[in-house]
Amino acid sequence: MIRRRNFARFPSNLWPFLLPVCAALMALLLGYGCRKNAHTSDARLQQIDEMLNKQLPPGTPLARVDHFLKSRGYPVQDSPDKNSLVALVRHIDTDTLQPSTARVTFHFDSNRNLVSYEMQYAPEGPLQP
Repeated sequence: MIRRRNFARFPSNLWPFLLPVCAALMALLLGYGCRKNAHTSDARLQQIDEMLNKQLPPGTPLARVDHFLKSRGYPVQDSPDKNSLVALVRHIDTDTLQPSTARVTFHFDSNRNLVSYEMQYAPEGPLQP
């Protein structure tokens, strides 16, 4: 003989309240997960940061980072540290159509693979062809 247990049923009148709460919670969690790789809190540089996060993940070889920067016309500056690379990354914000420039310092490990990068706002200069 099989006994069935009576499990308490979730009250059906709470579903209309529970669904929006769950959706909002999921949106917050997803938003937090996407921002954990942010390298700046400066809103002017967020699109640059998103592009670099996507195109140059940790572990990217220095040669590929250098090629990425030079092929897009971003000037690469000399760095006193042999495990670093400094570049000026200029981008037009697609929401505001305003240009922004970041001075980005890429840090590499002893195998010349990207570990991280940091960025700061750089003063605007004239656009170069």
